[in-house]
Amino acid sequence: MESPLPLPVERAIHRLGSDISLARRRRHISQASLAERMGASLSTVRRMEQGDVRVPIHFFARALHVFGEIHALEHLLDTPNDDIGLTLMDEQLPKRVRDKPGTSGAL
Repeated sequence: MESPLPLPVERAIHRLGSDISLARRRRHISQASLAERMGASLSTVRRMEQGDVRVPIHFFARALHVFGEIHALEHLLDTPNDDIGLTLMDEQLPKRVRDKPGTSGAL
């Protein structure tokens, strides 16, 4: 049995589906046309726009690609500025670094 999705996850997927629907309509693209461009079925596009959490993420990525917005997905997690991850890494740094015997300290 699957555990239920956290409410913030459900809300985010529902919001993404709504935003895809809005972007499609603003561009005057039918659901059928979007489905064809994405290589998906019409029912998949409908479910995606309704925020169905069972729609695989690659369909959301394909929709973003059709709209020319795939870069948004590429930059979702900004690892160079991940404060928590960087702090955890810094905590693991050694207090001192000593030369191994037979090596110089030069790079």
